[in-house]
Amino acid sequence: MELVTDVNTQLTAENIADEKERIVANVDFKMVSFSLAGKDYAIDIMKVKEIAKAGRFTYVPNTSHFVLGVYNLRGDIIPIIDLRLFFNIPVPERSANKVENMIIVSIEEQIFGVVVDAIDKVVGIQKSSIQPPHPLFGDINIKYIYGVVENADRLYILLDIERIFGSKSSVKEESKPKDESASLALVDAEDPQNINQNPIEKPSVSKNNQNFSEVKEPLSVPEEPKESADYTFIKESLASQKKFYTTSINEAWVNHRYNEWVEKSGGTAKQLLSASDCDEFLKPFYSTCTGKFWSEAYSNSVYKLLPENAAKQINVWNLGCGKGYETYSLACVLKKRYPESRVRIFAQDIDLISISNAPMLTVPDAAVTSWIKPYISKNVSGANAFIQDIKDMILFEYHDCLNTGNMPSSDIIFCRDVLSFLPSQSQELLLETFTDQLKGNGILILGENENIGVNGGWQEKMSGSIVVYTK
Repeated sequence: MELVTDVNTQLTAENIADEKERIVANVDFKMVSFSLAGKDYAIDIMKVKEIAKAGRFTYVPNTSHFVLGVYNLRGDIIPIIDLRLFFNIPVPERSANKVENMIIVSIEEQIFGVVVDAIDKVVGIQKSSIQPPHPLFGDINIKYIYGVVENADRLYILLDIERIFGSKSSVKEESKPKDESASLALVDAEDPQNINQNPIEKPSVSKNNQNFSEVKEPLSVPEEPKESADYTFIKESLASQKKFYTTSINEAWVNHRYNEWVEKSGGTAKQLLSASDCDEFLKPFYSTCTGKFWSEAYSNSVYKLLPENAAKQINVWNLGCGKGYETYSLACVLKKRYPESRVRIFAQDIDLISISNAPMLTVPDAAVTSWIKPYISKNVSGANAFIQDIKDMILFEYHDCLNTGNMPSSDIIFCRDVLSFLPSQSQELLLETFTDQLKGNGILILGENENIGVNGGWQEKMSGSIVVYTK
């Protein structure tokens, strides 16, 4: 920070000393500075417990790629986060016994160890000198930057550590349902009990699936059914027993299905008195090929809607991956569509058993299509297993969809039949995440009976039965 003097004041040692004292007296913000890939970053010192050096972290399976493991810090077991991997900054190959520089931070009563390249010093500044962030500062998403500040001819990028490690689901706590753990969970959209290939009829579009000039017309929402009490009861039953929440995203389908339900029941709405009744009501909701490997037709439809992309690295976010049927099918299609690119699929779900077993998934002979066949081989037991190139494309992760931490910007987001199983508040939060996460030329694919319309700046188009959203 430059010393400020009056042009008429003689610059003496005494004047300089007085000016330094004035600046020091006005310091009201301190930050711990450190470096990542040669750039200067900082964290509010009030979030820092201590700094340390450590190595030999205990590996934890099925965690995010940026989690190095856990560490015993004087009796407390804390997760260790590599901030370089968190921000997708290249990291030199790590040796087994390497000692890392760590900043121990405390966020929402949780303690984390944050690994950085080097820890510099404590810098005192005036809070008023912090400037708003700009996308040109740093190699990270602007939403994780609190501000930038210049001090002693160095420009520091001040990170919003609470935004990085804080829980998104803590927003508007009072609006959460009582069964919080269930409501925030990713639905396992590949439950075989939910398989039904009878989605409601879609508006006709051009036979050329690659013609995206044909904008999908959303199914019109009929007027509130006459049996409003029965209709309300059914919606409440779906929410309480299956965690299916009727909102603007799926209301067109719910109303359509309700009218079918009434007609099937002979003019009187059959109430949903059990979970099995709810399952029966929801059967037509699930998208094509739910709970199994994709068919020839569906794989072909997905292939045709994928945009041109010459990037060397293509990132795909697959929420609600379940047992992995969709993920592997998607990987085979992407391998064929982008043969020269390195494709990385982040496949996430909260079904720990499914996530753990997905890497060993095999393919029944009856499910081997022309899309899958080039990418399988017989394993030692004679079963059809995916080749290593396909397995290397996929990172199966145990994650709540609202607390995924940092993800690299996505070229493609697959989120089939997930939003409807989140409360309204959480649906909005996840859609905001999609807006931040998706690249400008990226695509978002939801369930066939989910519709976000054009709210929030989304453009809605259709290819076959698949709805595609772009920003």
